[in-house]
Amino acid sequence: MTDVPEIEPHEFWQEIHPPGTFPDDREFTTFYVATLEDGRQLRLPIRVLADGDHALASLIVNQASFAVLDALADGLAEKIRPMGVDVVAGLPTLGLTLAAAVAQKLGHGRYVPLGTSRKFWYRDELSVPLSSITTPTQDKRLYIDPRMLPLLTGRRVALIDDVISSGASIVSGLDLLTACGIEPVVIGAAMLQSERWRDSLAAARPQWVARIRGVFATPLLERNAGGRWQVSARSKT
Repeated sequence: MTDVPEIEPHEFWQEIHPPGTFPDDREFTTFYVATLEDGRQLRLPIRVLADGDHALASLIVNQASFAVLDALADGLAEKIRPMGVDVVAGLPTLGLTLAAAVAQKLGHGRYVPLGTSRKFWYRDELSVPLSSITTPTQDKRLYIDPRMLPLLTGRRVALIDDVISSGASIVSGLDLLTACGIEPVVIGAAMLQSERWRDSLAAARPQWVARIRGVFATPLLERNAGGRWQVSARSKT
């Protein structure tokens, strides 16, 4: 695949292109082309993993243009609308941007943001450890504001993050809600990044896997003999 036109780092996530703008030959150099269900395309930067031979497509939703955020929020809202969601809960940090937009698309007047900053009125028992693929070594905890519990208790809750990748952060969110007696009816994200999250969710609670909804999915990539990126065989199994 020839990556034309060239794209600067700050230009990613700024435009959703019409169907067929970029060829679907499954080889990539500087960016991966994600395809939405209606055929529109979104260019995503390729992030090389530590082994140097594998990579993932990246989405930073709070750096996206308002037009792209609006399209992703609209797509996710339509995915979860059939579940009759009463309230949306968002995971920090990047999931908060998407969760707020999805709640608006669903016609809600507010949403419930989870957080990593402990306020003095928070309770330790309403927190769990938190890690993610982008911040794996940081000592963080995920909290829910006790004042928000009445908004969630006994309601049909959607838990939203921007990207589900390893599954670590979404499992933390689910563990926190479970500790509060809340069982989300659906779990949503703009991007499902590879398939690694499936094992994490299945190990935590198998029923959660079937509740995942994403606007689009991206595979694990591997470097081929020509130095380009292609879909990894591990993504096909």
